[in-house]
Amino acid sequence: MHVKKGDKVMVITGKDKGKQGTILEAFPKKERVLVEGVNVVKKHAKPSQDNPQGGILNHEAPIHVSNVMPIDPKTNEPTRVGYEVRDGKKVRIAKKSGEPLDK
Repeated sequence: MHVKKGDKVMVITGKDKGKQGTILEAFPKKERVLVEGVNVVKKHAKPSQDNPQGGILNHEAPIHVSNVMPIDPKTNEPTRVGYEVRDGKKVRIAKKSGEPLDK
């Protein structure tokens, strides 16, 4: 996948188009990611030991990885991802600026 946990991304399609957030979790086998503050759904919870009140909870649902693009660290705009070998390691780079996306 072109993104991974901790990346700052922008949603490029769908109902949350234009929103930005960090990736909380990635599911490579399903090709989906969980983005903070994006695709928030309401979940009805019965009262339980953990949640004695019950009620309606909000939490993020996964979206398809093709709907997000990483944010370029230099220009703060969405960018495509390229790969280069630097110091013997394969590194993800931003196509717009050439800056490495991996810390």
